[in-house]
Amino acid sequence: MKKINIGIVGCGRISHKHIEAILYHEDKFNLLSLCDTNKDKLDALSISENIKKYSSLEDMLKNEKLDVVSVCTPSGYHAEQAILASEYKVNVVVEKPISTNYQDALDAVHSCKKNSVKLFVVKQNRYNRTLIELKEAIDKNRFGKIKMINVNVLWHRDQNYYDQDKWRGTWKLDGGALMNQASHYVDLLTWINGPIESVHAFGTTSLNIEAEDTAVLNIKFKNTSIGSLSVSMLAYKKNFEGSITVMGEKGLVKIAGIAANKIEHWEFSSKQPVDEKIDDKSYEVDNVYGRGHYQYYNELSKSLNNEDCSIPSGEEGLKSLKTIIAAYKSISENKIIYLT
Repeated sequence: MKKINIGIVGCGRISHKHIEAILYHEDKFNLLSLCDTNKDKLDALSISENIKKYSSLEDMLKNEKLDVVSVCTPSGYHAEQAILASEYKVNVVVEKPISTNYQDALDAVHSCKKNSVKLFVVKQNRYNRTLIELKEAIDKNRFGKIKMINVNVLWHRDQNYYDQDKWRGTWKLDGGALMNQASHYVDLLTWINGPIESVHAFGTTSLNIEAEDTAVLNIKFKNTSIGSLSVSMLAYKKNFEGSITVMGEKGLVKIAGIAANKIEHWEFSSKQPVDEKIDDKSYEVDNVYGRGHYQYYNELSKSLNNEDCSIPSGEEGLKSLKTIIAAYKSISENKIIYLT
């Protein structure tokens, strides 16, 4: 297994989770370079004198021998930066979502294929051990036929959060609570229960931003089960809940906490050994990002060394983006949107 040369573009808050995970896997990665157009953010990262800093992504791609670049910029820049990296024959990790525009996301996927590089999208919640147990229970058919899935993302983002950067809450570069904060939870819906047939959504905005800060989705899956997602950045004072509840013929599970990190209810008609120790799968988190980036980068290393892995591809990232775009269309047109 060779060590992988990696660079990061975008040095905002999410980049710190990537840096932590990369440095944790120092036996697998060489962090060679950082890039940001904001000099203050770039200078604030003091990791090692050997890590070079750039104000231009293209300069970094030209001057560094990178195997992969992690794109941690505002969402509206993701696709064009992924395409640029692919043209330099560099593999790409993109934070969610791939883009705020579906066609741009498709273009990024196609560009990476054309240039024979890999495109990965960050879906770190899939590596929460609580959610791994849930997925395994579904895959083993412990629920029988799933009847309903409910997801809540009830967090706190005040006006000061959005005022930190001009791009926050804008349609072009960020999107609203669905596109940004709830993107991982939209991903969970299709990851555990398959394709979505239709969406009917409503959204409102109370803060001084362009996009929505609160939304609800009613969802029908192609397997005939139904679901809902409630997302709001208006929780009082602090992040309240990031949860998923699955109801089936033979079982009911709720995983909650602020980042789907606690198993609150776990019940099935038939017992299995895992049930006796299921409480041990819950854990504490310091923030809503959870701990999944560590395992994500472990899987990234496997993929780039041509080993079997479970890392989500660019195509996987298109699924949740398609649902979010459909939800925005539903809000705008006040009707049910059918996904093809």
